Amino acid sequence: MSMSIAAIAPIATPQTIVAPSAAAQSGQFQDILSSTINSIEGASKDASTAVQKFLTGENEELHTTILATQKAQLAFELGLQVRNKVVDAYQEVMKMAI
Repeated sequence: MSMSIAAIAPIATPQTIVAPSAAAQSGQFQDILSSTINSIEGASKDASTAVQKFLTGENEELHTTILATQKAQLAFELGLQVRNKVVDAYQEVMKMAI
């Protein structure tokens, strides 16, 4: 019972890597920041909707409502911690001597 080992195919390397321009990089950061804020707001809106449906008796179950509110809370806390780290990094960069 002999098993042959197949040869490993070489990995193709990219020909050239083009660095994005400074304008594209700043636009990407803004896009990431906007999408993150929108997702945090979306989680908050989902939680509010779930609570309203639960309170009015519109077939929303308690565990679904609790999960939605916890998800919104965790998303907000994560966003807050990321913001704190970004502010700290900015303050450190501003302290550097040129």
